[in-house]
Amino acid sequence: MRRASAVSRGLVPGLAVVAVLAVLTASRPARAQSPELSMREFASGQIKKGVRAIGFGGDGATWGNYGLVYRDAGDALADVGITGYTNGNTFTFTAVGATTPPLWHGLAIYLIALSQHAEGIRLSLTSPALGTAPVPMIGGGADQAVFSKIAMPLGHGLSAGVLLSYELSQFDAVTQQQLYPASVHYATSWRPSGGAGLAWQPDPRVLLGTRVILNHDEEVRTDALGTTEGLARSYEFRLGASVVPWTGGIADLGGTALYRRSGLTGAVTTALHPNVGFEQTLPGNIVVLRAGVDETSYGGGITLRARPLRLDVAYVYDLGRARVGTLFGTTSNSVLATLSFDMTWRKAAATSVTPPPTQSAPAVRSN
Repeated sequence: MRRASAVSRGLVPGLAVVAVLAVLTASRPARAQSPELSMREFASGQIKKGVRAIGFGGDGATWGNYGLVYRDAGDALADVGITGYTNGNTFTFTAVGATTPPLWHGLAIYLIALSQHAEGIRLSLTSPALGTAPVPMIGGGADQAVFSKIAMPLGHGLSAGVLLSYELSQFDAVTQQQLYPASVHYATSWRPSGGAGLAWQPDPRVLLGTRVILNHDEEVRTDALGTTEGLARSYEFRLGASVVPWTGGIADLGGTALYRRSGLTGAVTTALHPNVGFEQTLPGNIVVLRAGVDETSYGGGITLRARPLRLDVAYVYDLGRARVGTLFGTTSNSVLATLSFDMTWRKAAATSVTPPPTQSAPAVRSN
């Protein structure tokens, strides 16, 4: 009875808030972005959540919260991902990262470097030299980024983390006409960007969290009429709650609020979307299955564990659709995978015997 009471006290207020976010889904998609910024949604926008959270409804406020990074202390990982549209447009990325062993008071630092590429992308763009109507073009771009997450437990079930970001993107496009082709070049310069997360686990069966990302980029667009610059703002606010209804299972509910402002066009858009997910650890604690809805994208995933290795794979239908719309195509399929290596496993095996999974919460790390 005491445990049930604790679960209720922690869960009811959190679910009440996130339910309001889920119901108040806005109709205006947040797509005030140019192609070099939009393509980030297929790579760095997902890296920040982690592959587990992607297949779990994308709710980075809970199990993908920055404040839980310390639970992955001592991990090294490699990420790969591909997003393919039915029109042939394809985006790929690779990333490598590692988390330090526990430091001062359990603090851990996670560092990851990412590279994304896309060639032969067919899309329609506008610029001063092209006119106000979208013009069919073909082009390619790249994105390079380094992210650092720093997190630590604060006691009483609370933990906090921060994100530090450095990211640059480029995209070049040319009109498809044979005579007198026109080109447009997009590029970004870094401006202070980052985020923060706060998680609270009042009971092993309950997790509440919130997360914010504040991205800034000085964007430059160059065409035949000259160069235009402007500050692009991309803000993201998440709130979520999860509960363990039975052994190995997790039900998750959250909401994501988006704000975008383009310095090049002056356009401002906002959106509010739900995040819903479910996860189940199968008997033996080796296989974990999950599925969910991330804003307007549907996905699922699987985890395979054989210490010291862990493989997380996620599939998403129309990844980032709520953010990029149909800029690159109407329908896409994405596969993302993370292979993690626990660098502390030999030390742990030599000093202690790993206890069996508890009945109160699934034995799955934060990412």
